[in-house]
Amino acid sequence: MNVLKQIYPKMNTNILRLFNTNIPKLHQELKDRTILTRLCSRQQISTRVKNVCTERKAPWSVLFFGSDDFALQSLRQLYHKYEAGKLLSRLEIVTAYGGKENTVTKYARQHRIPIHNWPPDINLSEFHIGLVVSFGHLIPSRIILSFPLGMLNVHGSLLPRWRGAAPIIYALLNGDSETGISIMKVMPKKFDIGEVVAQQKLNVHPDETMPELRDRMSRLGADLLIDTLKRLPDILDHAEPQSNEGITYAPKVTPKLSLVKWNEMTAKNVYDLQRALCELYPLTTTFLGATLKLLDVQVLKDPLPGQQVSDIVPGLLTFNKELNKLVVYCRGNTKISVSNIGCPGRPPMSARDFYNGFLSKNKRKPYLFSS
Repeated sequence: MNVLKQIYPKMNTNILRLFNTNIPKLHQELKDRTILTRLCSRQQISTRVKNVCTERKAPWSVLFFGSDDFALQSLRQLYHKYEAGKLLSRLEIVTAYGGKENTVTKYARQHRIPIHNWPPDINLSEFHIGLVVSFGHLIPSRIILSFPLGMLNVHGSLLPRWRGAAPIIYALLNGDSETGISIMKVMPKKFDIGEVVAQQKLNVHPDETMPELRDRMSRLGADLLIDTLKRLPDILDHAEPQSNEGITYAPKVTPKLSLVKWNEMTAKNVYDLQRALCELYPLTTTFLGATLKLLDVQVLKDPLPGQQVSDIVPGLLTFNKELNKLVVYCRGNTKISVSNIGCPGRPPMSARDFYNGFLSKNKRKPYLFSS
């Protein structure tokens, strides 16, 4: 017991007594870091205790948790390192697919990577570390603490900005000019609160769409993950707590987010919403009681002749023959153009066809889109 007190003087007395009841096995138990992590919280284990418990170095045995295209890029790079045999000695995946294959399971089958469905029913302590990339499930303490080196998550934002399921979408939706990748320790009970191990910034192009930005960020995340693995285990001791300032949240996206709020949103806000929801949902609005889809939205910066300022209200809808597009006014006298419209029960129609079918019959009446 005196040896343990020297190693960790603040260790709980009950834990010391537990070790003291079986002195012959003490040294073997000290070598097994998993036992200590189950007896002491991860916050209690100092660097000195970790060094006494185990000395580990590459190649690493990795269990990968992922499910979509963003995760696939990291899995590819991990597999290439596994094939080379220097950084990884073992690679298996956990995914939640319910029998329906996703991009991660397809890649794993093609390359004969062992697949485990969520939750995994395997001996997790056989792996050095768990790696999480776009997985979507809250991981319980018993799984996190099963890995001698814990678990790391590749997150698509500069934490603590945009914690949550859809950081890339919310960065675009809010017009962020900068985002990035954070690699953090996975903590139980809440998403995206762990200490940050590594972080790298990325500029967002003004016209970049969600698929384009997601692709760039997935490659950046994969590169940063490999760099982090190369620096294990020392890099874990230099992790920094997240700031308590600048915390924002990016919850799961639903179709309701696609509705344009004309009284609240400027033209740029509407355009950024389209960039963010690209390939997920088209922008929507209400017109004469029907829900319409707004396709091919652009910001109009030049003034249009003939429109009286006093007549302009958010949602005002006109047709510009020179542009051959619909023009819709937004908050602050800003405006967008719309090239195509989707009407219920019909294929998408051009702005001119929409004008001929719905607007030209009564030129005196102002038409409005509403939220």
